[in-house]
Amino acid sequence: MTKRFLEENNVDFDERNISEDDNAIDYLKDQGFQAVPVVEATGFDTIAGFRPDMLKKLAV
Repeated sequence: MTKRFLEENNVDFDERNISEDDNAIDYLKDQGFQAVPVVEATGFDTIAGFRPDMLKKLAV
């Protein structure tokens, strides 16, 4: 749902799939996250889970 929201709102993003990238899993664990999705964007708070209220700020 998060990926679809970003695509539908023309937000550029880089996807890191934890199923394909062990470094991505390690990075998220090191940051204290235990679930996905996690969205990081410069100048914004990290978004964990599907949070359309926060994702809308990226779509501006």
